[in-house]
Amino acid sequence: MIKRPRRLRNTKKIRDLVGETTLIKNDLIMPLFIDETLKGSEKKEITSMPNQYRFSTEGVVEECKEIADLGVPAVILFGIPKYKDEIASSAYDENGVIQKAIRNIKAELGNDLLVIADTCLCEYTSHGHCGLIDYKNNKVLNDETLPILSKIAISYANSGVDIIAPSDMMDGRVGALRKALDENNHTDIPIMSYGAKYASSFYGPFRDAAESAPKSEIKDRKTYQMDYRNSNEAIREIELDIEEGADLILVKPALPYLDIIKIANDNFNIPIGAYCVSGEYSMIEAASINGWINRTDAIIETLHSIKRAGASFIINYWAKEIAKYL
Repeated sequence: MIKRPRRLRNTKKIRDLVGETTLIKNDLIMPLFIDETLKGSEKKEITSMPNQYRFSTEGVVEECKEIADLGVPAVILFGIPKYKDEIASSAYDENGVIQKAIRNIKAELGNDLLVIADTCLCEYTSHGHCGLIDYKNNKVLNDETLPILSKIAISYANSGVDIIAPSDMMDGRVGALRKALDENNHTDIPIMSYGAKYASSFYGPFRDAAESAPKSEIKDRKTYQMDYRNSNEAIREIELDIEEGADLILVKPALPYLDIIKIANDNFNIPIGAYCVSGEYSMIEAASINGWINRTDAIIETLHSIKRAGASFIINYWAKEIAKYL
């Protein structure tokens, strides 16, 4: 007898009935770039990321209102400060760009929108690295960076953030942040750790958007972000972060690392998310502009593949648009 799996593909109604993966609005997190040099309703398009913008600390509120009204549950904020130095001091300034944005968003929207703050040094350092630098030995310092990250996390928590998201990949940072938050009466704030963040070629447009490309003699981040050849290492990294107190785990990038999302989801009883990064976004946008692919179909297929791999939530630049579609 001939087996006929195609019977369950005959019509859209049948396909929808038996579909194994469903993408919903609650899966989506929208990244937003906040530029301290912009004022009022001013916004600036990001050249390498079509249809994506930098917003002012005031203007981002209107954007967040629209996002919340569309049913997207959360945003994650990235800052572009006026001032950068060797120790990322503007990152933990109580009147810094992200601190202002958090207060403005929460004052208007309260609990109607979750505000997540990326917690790292790279956007705030003059050298563009995620940690402090020992120039004598040409080395990104691990342990010396942890107190700076803790200051940043506390300042975000004081401003009213809902979730702290360390993306630096310094060893021990989750434990340091959990200790600092708890000691400063922020025991209820979860940590969403970038548990498996790879040294990837897909971050280029983001570094343009956030002005965070490395500028020192250390030309890349391969000494602290993960080697793309490794998967067992990801399990170890995630396991350590969970032991240190991470409440949610993020895999970054998404598409080249669907296997890592799957492995993480299979091995850990904790929400696993994925970041569909700027390079993934811009590739689809560029192909669409050139008429090489159907844009909407490609976006929907991409997000479903990430969900199918096991992601409980997906940070992606189409979240606002796809919420309308869904």
